[in-house]
Amino acid sequence: VQLQESGPGLVKPSQTLSLSCTVSGASMATLFYYWAWIRQPPGKGLEWMGVISYSGSTYYSPSLKSRTSIARDTSNNQVTLTLRSVTPEDTAVYYCAAAKTFIMSSTTKDHYDTWGQGTQVTVSS
Repeated sequence: VQLQESGPGLVKPSQTLSLSCTVSGASMATLFYYWAWIRQPPGKGLEWMGVISYSGSTYYSPSLKSRTSIARDTSNNQVTLTLRSVTPEDTAVYYCAAAKTFIMSSTTKDHYDTWGQGTQVTVSS
């Protein structure tokens, strides 16, 4: 299974950021994975944003829950991230990752079976 993130590289403050993670190599409908979004601001560590399970259950970081939505589109083999009301503090490299088990807030690289290469998002006017 391979993952590829895509989306706008530049977003203005107060706007909504939408990113997609395209899954290749297998159909999402046949994979019992937890699909996570994780980001890394410049000069900082990895930050877990949330996850959607193979059954559609979602779990979010408490600090981002009010602004974040994660969804899956099995017909297009994609997982999407929506982040509302962005600020410059949301500038980061955004990653999607897949794991067979769920650990809340996990950013441990070995926990995930596969990672996307990441996509840079800059929030600036």
